[in-house]
Amino acid sequence: MRRLNYQLKQLCKRNRDGSYGTQVQRERVLTLIANQLYELGFRQMHAKSLKPKHVEALVKHWLSREIAIGTIKNRMAALRWWAAKVGKQNVVARSNAHYGIPHRQYANSANCAKILEEEKLVRVTDPHLRMSLELQREFGLRREEAIKIRPHLADKGKILWLKPSWTKGGREREIPIRTEEQRAVLDKARALAGKGSLIPAHKNYDGQLGLYEGQCIRAGLSKMHGLRHAYAQRRFEELTGFLAPIAGGPKRKALSDDQRALDKKARAVISQELGHNRLRISITYLGS
Repeated sequence: MRRLNYQLKQLCKRNRDGSYGTQVQRERVLTLIANQLYELGFRQMHAKSLKPKHVEALVKHWLSREIAIGTIKNRMAALRWWAAKVGKQNVVARSNAHYGIPHRQYANSANCAKILEEEKLVRVTDPHLRMSLELQREFGLRREEAIKIRPHLADKGKILWLKPSWTKGGREREIPIRTEEQRAVLDKARALAGKGSLIPAHKNYDGQLGLYEGQCIRAGLSKMHGLRHAYAQRRFEELTGFLAPIAGGPKRKALSDDQRALDKKARAVISQELGHNRLRISITYLGS
């Protein structure tokens, strides 16, 4: 293994920031970056030798290959993390615009909302996985969250609390328990998991994730992230009284002042419940 690859791997092992999924993804991105730096001619690097010229060469390479803007921004976040951990924060500019990286476009004309069809759900033979899918549907959880959740800890009566170690980016959050359906599903999850998580005691997260993917394929279930989209659109209609633009509702530019205020407030609430800190990303789920 090359020196830079090894040192970055060790850096990741010593610094367990964020959820398990975040840590795994960060290590993969940094391994890719180390390989690309080698291919770009920087072959004697070590973790503390990161310089502005390395960042600029990487960004130029990514832009020339027309890598998706969102992917480039994720790689920049990994670079900033690396720089911070070796005490060289100033090596990477604070603004992506400094490197000519354009803003990500969140507009989406396709509605990605998914329904969890009962006839397909019953084909999922593992009860823990069925429960995870139902929690995704009722609370808009990410897959990782719905697998790692410990229902007896998460259930706070009128609030579903998500522990940082279960979530993307390690940010805890709260989701209101508003409906009878949510309460019924959470009660079932508590009964199934007892004091544990929705990962059976004889398995780890990776094993349960692999089972999730395999059983969903066999059951004819795909793109289950769409359950989050459906949750967001249900919440939007509940909070505003009209459909989200992406679900056939009025475009924001056609709203009255009062409706526009409701739209803005609903988007802020939904973004928080989904675990996003950027209001603009609500366009992906709700349209504009």
